[in-house]
Amino acid sequence: MGWMEAERRGRGDLKQQVLTLLLASDVPMTPAEVRDAIDADLAYTTVMTVLNRLSGQGLVARRRSGRAYAYTAVVDRAEVTARQMQRLLATGEDRVAVLRQFLGVLSDDDERALIELIGRIDEDDTR
Repeated sequence: MGWMEAERRGRGDLKQQVLTLLLASDVPMTPAEVRDAIDADLAYTTVMTVLNRLSGQGLVARRRSGRAYAYTAVVDRAEVTARQMQRLLATGEDRVAVLRQFLGVLSDDDERALIELIGRIDEDDTR
């Protein structure tokens, strides 16, 4: 992918690709390894910027590996998804309408699980 395609990449897509890669990796990865795994045509500095932002958000940790840093995910997929859902909910003008629509498309199993989780939270709050 050249720079023209990279410019068309959706906002946050590269961040998501990097985080997904780190979540799947069993070992910490350097920026060069991340770049090569995602798209060798990406600028090293672009990958560094994304990794630094992810680190600043507490999603990845870094440690020195020779002259570079190696990065590893410090959250699991469920937490990443929950943060994405929260971010999307925060951008809606009518949060109640967004939640209503979300609840309307849940499967029966998901709805039961959500009700159970809300019940547990309520129980914890009364203790």
